[in-house]
Amino acid sequence: MSVSPAIAPEAFEKLRTLLDDRFSTNATVLEQHGRDEGHLPMAPPDAVVFPNSTEEVQKVAAICHEHRVPMIPFGVGTSLEGQVIATQGGVSIDLSGMNKILQVNFEDLDARIESGVTRRQLNDYLRDQGLFFPVDPGADATLGGMASTRASGTNAVRYGTMRDNVLGLTVVMADGRLLRTGGRARKSAAGYDLTALFIGSEGTLGIITELNVRLYGREEAISSAVCPFDTLKGAVDTVIETIQMGIPIARIELLDEVQMDAVNRFSNLDYPLRPTLFLEFHGSPMGVKEQAETVGDISRDHGGGDFRWTAQEEDRRALWRARHDVAYACKALRPGGELWATDVCVPISQLADCIVQTRRDIDAANLIAPIVGHVGDGNFHVAMILDTSDEEEMKRAYEFNERLVDRALKMGGTCTGEHGIGIGKREKLVAEHRDAVPVMQAIKQALDPDNLMNPGKLFLDS
Repeated sequence: MSVSPAIAPEAFEKLRTLLDDRFSTNATVLEQHGRDEGHLPMAPPDAVVFPNSTEEVQKVAAICHEHRVPMIPFGVGTSLEGQVIATQGGVSIDLSGMNKILQVNFEDLDARIESGVTRRQLNDYLRDQGLFFPVDPGADATLGGMASTRASGTNAVRYGTMRDNVLGLTVVMADGRLLRTGGRARKSAAGYDLTALFIGSEGTLGIITELNVRLYGREEAISSAVCPFDTLKGAVDTVIETIQMGIPIARIELLDEVQMDAVNRFSNLDYPLRPTLFLEFHGSPMGVKEQAETVGDISRDHGGGDFRWTAQEEDRRALWRARHDVAYACKALRPGGELWATDVCVPISQLADCIVQTRRDIDAANLIAPIVGHVGDGNFHVAMILDTSDEEEMKRAYEFNERLVDRALKMGGTCTGEHGIGIGKREKLVAEHRDAVPVMQAIKQALDPDNLMNPGKLFLDS
């Protein structure tokens, strides 16, 4: 792998001297850091570094800034819109080795962690203390990456997204300066909310190295259920009515019949091949019972079948692991196919129409594309499984994705509920935010005037 001629050789010599065997230009390592879980073509960096501390990240950034070398923050590479692809070469900064849980404050329900900590690692650590961190995207992503893409998950309907669960950040700026935002207080009216600015910035403003996150106590009673429906609309209408009635459901996930077929095959389950809701209720035993009875009544009004219940932790874990593994289940529907996972989010009043129209559109386009969604907050995903060598099929996929996003925007929604913009949806950022995009670009210019932080992402002209 040759180094970009625009990169001064002395920059890499300084990085090699700083990190020794934690600096790599091995071709395999570069390729691993030039792709994510999405459909976009690989573009490897010129080098990969593996810092072990915030101080080392600062030194790496200072060297790259001095020699004008692009920097691409990297967690475990589970993004879906090309956020970690090195479109302009440069150095991939792999933070997965920074995985220490630095402090847990039981009384205040918060923790300070390094950005390479994954969601499963944190929850395994917290389990014996009766605590948990709720944000759970399908992949076992790093918390730094989850903050960078403003990740969500199955618990968002009750506990919110990363935006709601990060109290503060430690960020290394493009020139190596250190910035600490927020704190441990649950609210503040002091100055600009810089924590919120960096959450969802996709590595374009700085490198997140530490996070202060909210924790929650484990509920006294937890029960999960699976409910099939006669129609997709009936399932979605059940979700809408549940939310409108203010029922504090913890999880409510929709899987269409195509997705259920994939889940059954991949996770060795035997659910009916019908539109289905996966649900979970948290609270006191009596509260869980009342919530479940009310949602059961709602579901029957909309063509729902009998609930299949489980309160055993092992069974609940298996159910939600099957939900989290849907991407792999989708890929297994077409061995050798490539995954193009896209998402939109709409107001819940528009959700039924949006999903039903999308299912019809998929079928008309003759695509293999299950639908699954965190429908409690109006967010759903379409996972196209494609033969990328078939130009005609790829054309149909691109045209479908355009229609999907346009449909969501016309309904007052967003082009992405949680995957982010990256490379794949830069044009749609303009379509959605229009006059606000130059303001975003002005912030980028102020904090990273040389455009070294993850260039080519978010904005068309970067």
